[in-house]
Amino acid sequence: MRYWDPLSGEVRFSDVPLPDVDAHHRRRVQTMMSQETALFDGTIRENLLLAVPQPEGASQGSTPQASTATDAVLREACRKASVLDLIDSLPAGLDTPVGELGDRLSEGERQRIGLARVFLRDASLVLFDEPTSRLDALNEAVILQSINTLASEHDAAIVLVSHRASTMRIAHRVVQV
Repeated sequence: MRYWDPLSGEVRFSDVPLPDVDAHHRRRVQTMMSQETALFDGTIRENLLLAVPQPEGASQGSTPQASTATDAVLREACRKASVLDLIDSLPAGLDTPVGELGDRLSEGERQRIGLARVFLRDASLVLFDEPTSRLDALNEAVILQSINTLASEHDAAIVLVSHRASTMRIAHRVVQV
């Protein structure tokens, strides 16, 4: 994400040194899910729409409501993130308010909504930092299957960081430091 530059060595993106890659291009083609999912005071739908890429030519200040995402697209991302059953159980569904910082939801529910945002991005580089840390084994299995599908069907490069051996079992290559 280029929050920091390395103290030694070099990070390259498609064989270009990362500082030389246009920041706007990087933001369009990459996404990240960190350990803490930030939700904003609004509805589940509004929090999901933040991740939907704006159509070409849309102004940078376009509102998420101007997005072309349909309920079917949002619901599919939620299914992949194993949060659709929860949303369907809520009286207002996708239009349920999450509260300030998502305080009306559990940590695991917030984390799964954050995962749904990743699935909505259609990014070619996806960075996951402990994506299943707050989930039970059943939800972890569903999400890992979705991450695996994301890597294979969308030709995305995925960097997965986790302390859980169960999470790392889907990795093609594991680097321990």
